[in-house]
Amino acid sequence: MPGAPPDDTASDVAGPEGSGTDPGLAAAPPPPPGAGVPAPGAGYAWPLQPPPAVLTPFRAPTHAYGPGHRGVDLAGRAGQPVLAARAGTVAFAGPVAGHGVVSVQHDDGLRTTYEPVSATVATGAVVRAGDVLGVLEPGHTGCAAEAVCLHWGVRRDRLDYLDPLVLLGPTRVRLLPVPDPWPDGDPPAPGR
Repeated sequence: MPGAPPDDTASDVAGPEGSGTDPGLAAAPPPPPGAGVPAPGAGYAWPLQPPPAVLTPFRAPTHAYGPGHRGVDLAGRAGQPVLAARAGTVAFAGPVAGHGVVSVQHDDGLRTTYEPVSATVATGAVVRAGDVLGVLEPGHTGCAAEAVCLHWGVRRDRLDYLDPLVLLGPTRVRLLPVPDPWPDGDPPAPGR
């Protein structure tokens, strides 16, 4: 994602000891019902509730610095709470190229990024799935002028971007066709 925050950001903003918040940050709105509840078999949840429309899908770059769309753009509304898709530690919360960005490092090695967001969390804060990271701001350049959308990205390591929508559902199970004839005699009885 162009303008992604560097990994070595040193903007540790701390509030009262142990609170993980900055007293100068706006109070976070309460999370909506269903926040942080992943789909059955999934480890991640939608960063907006109710689950939004996907306005622009992920397009993998042809090489590390090639063109592509390193995330998805999700339909939202200005001021809507932006939620942590999974528990983790806020790796970055602040402006990048004039827009608010929040990145969360997760225990599975992935990092999710949300923009444009007016952060209500500070770098170093520990968040649970569904915790409010901030509120959605208008002005994402990837959206039509009249639309408000959240750019949600995910990456492994520094340059390995993944489609975040894959994180929302269980692994697709593909069934193979039944062989005809069945090897070694009759097929097994159902339930065995």
